[in-house]
Amino acid sequence: MCGIAGIFHLAGNTQVDPGVIAKMNDIQHHRGPDAGDYYFGEGVALAHRRLSIIDLEGSPQPMQSACGQAVVVFNGEIYNFKDLHQELAAKGYKFNTDGDTETILNAWLEWGVDCVHHLRGMFAFAIWDKKQQCLFIARDRLGIKPFFYSLLPSGEMLFGSELKVLTQHPQFDSTLRNTTIEDYFTFGYVPEPHTVYQHSYKLAPGHRMLIQRGMRELPEPEEYWDIPTHFDHSMDENEVQAELIDRLKQAVDIRMVADVPLGAFLSGGVDSSGVVALMSQLQSDPVNTCAIGFDVKAFNETEFAQMVADRYKTNHRVETVSQDDFDLIDKLAFLYDEPYADSSAMPTYRVCELARKHVTVALSGDGGDELFAGYRRYAMHMHEERIRNMLPLGIRKPIFGPLGALYPKLDWAPKFLRAKTTFQSMAMDTVEGYHNSMSLLRADERKKLFSNDYQQSLNGYSSLEVFRRYGDKVKHLDPMKIAQYIDMKTYLVGDILTKVDRASMAHSLEVRVPILDHKFVEWAFNTPSSHNLHKGIGKYSFKKSLEPHLPHDVLYRKKMGFAVPLADWFRGPLKQRLYDGLLSQQMRESGYFDEKQLKRLVDDHVKGLRDNSAPLWTLMMFEAFLRQRKVPA
Repeated sequence: MCGIAGIFHLAGNTQVDPGVIAKMNDIQHHRGPDAGDYYFGEGVALAHRRLSIIDLEGSPQPMQSACGQAVVVFNGEIYNFKDLHQELAAKGYKFNTDGDTETILNAWLEWGVDCVHHLRGMFAFAIWDKKQQCLFIARDRLGIKPFFYSLLPSGEMLFGSELKVLTQHPQFDSTLRNTTIEDYFTFGYVPEPHTVYQHSYKLAPGHRMLIQRGMRELPEPEEYWDIPTHFDHSMDENEVQAELIDRLKQAVDIRMVADVPLGAFLSGGVDSSGVVALMSQLQSDPVNTCAIGFDVKAFNETEFAQMVADRYKTNHRVETVSQDDFDLIDKLAFLYDEPYADSSAMPTYRVCELARKHVTVALSGDGGDELFAGYRRYAMHMHEERIRNMLPLGIRKPIFGPLGALYPKLDWAPKFLRAKTTFQSMAMDTVEGYHNSMSLLRADERKKLFSNDYQQSLNGYSSLEVFRRYGDKVKHLDPMKIAQYIDMKTYLVGDILTKVDRASMAHSLEVRVPILDHKFVEWAFNTPSSHNLHKGIGKYSFKKSLEPHLPHDVLYRKKMGFAVPLADWFRGPLKQRLYDGLLSQQMRESGYFDEKQLKRLVDDHVKGLRDNSAPLWTLMMFEAFLRQRKVPA
């Protein structure tokens, strides 16, 4: 697990300034504190920060192939590198190291751009091929590891593991992308492939790009992998449950190779508990586990984590975080580089901080909810879909449209009376309805929040286009699979994996995600929806398969989530910060917001009239981003 950076002149007739690439690399020192080095060639510079995990003394980067033709910088882990090493050695390729980095180099020399098809793991890398005069970049299939890039007017392509790497270049264009403000206030993050900056991008998961020296522009990234969506549903429920554990155990097993201390996050939820259970069966020594608790019972899951720790006799560490642990706000704005509004980033930061005291590598349970339909929203989505199937859109729209517009937002009422979002969604098709349900601020709320000038500048653009782009690819699937696919392309990579990568690398901790092993995903996404959501129970087949391995209370308790008490913070210790930040000159002069609506959101929440904690946190993190943009790095 490392940080990479680079500058590539498309024309190739200009040497890279060593001071600039050094500044770009230094800003990501936290990603790799063990070593840092550079490669300089004609019109190209590659930089690397290393967190040593495998082959601790060997495998320095940037690394040249034994023949001297190619150079690579790489962030991630290739779990099948030993098998590839043997295969490539049999073809005559020479290896000078025992790690996985050199495997990528020789795979490139043998298979070219198709080398990615042979790699099993999480990765973001760039290869400079001196003989072919080209730069090849690639990102892993699920987007576990990040890759940012930008093309300057000078013809220099910049890339790095974090967006802040690019911003260190003196010619970086920091103009904000207009449409991503709309996206951010919908989703709470900026979805791939865009960034908050107009001329910078994220290489999307499962994509690669070959840049030939002499090109005037960057080519469009090419998708080399996607979640398979043409299914063979021949397996029955019992076969699914029997095969699931074997396949997941293999994915866990190959992620337990490390030359440094290894452990796991143990939140007390199904996914992390399942990973820990399988780890315990794969090694003789107790597993190192860690959990974060809260001094507010409604947010505390440690008793369930302790059940699993006791059952498998793990080396379990727990730290309790105060409900007033809100000092991380400005640090999070720095870590995430662009607006990011998932408040669970705070406890995630703390659990990574705790884990790093004892291990260098930790396995996590991320991906289970998206892959096996564990979120409560999937059940609600299917309830709505049943009504959509009974009533054509032409009937639903004139009935539910006005209801959604007129029905009050009853945050204080019992859940069955909070029907505004549901009524709105019922007047929409499957994708638009799911988009409405997933929005932090719905379309009507964004319209109130944004200034007239900003709304006009969007020229009709809506964040719905993000969901449409993915929904159109899988419209042949059932409604729940459509929602899961969209989540895996948007929420999983833009929110969950982004959160874990930045929080873990802030502490130089490598996190591995066995549930998102691409071979496991290819098999598991084939599971029929009826096996995932069964009689109101999400992740049904997953939970049934884990029954011999985990306590019933862990498997079937109500899902809690990794949350923090925002509503109370905004009526108490953060109240003044809300007023000072959201009503600041900077927010007013940004031109994005209606000032009266900003004040109304704060006042209504502080007075207890509404629970506006989600939009307020989204606004607070946006204000923190704007403020940090003005502070030199």
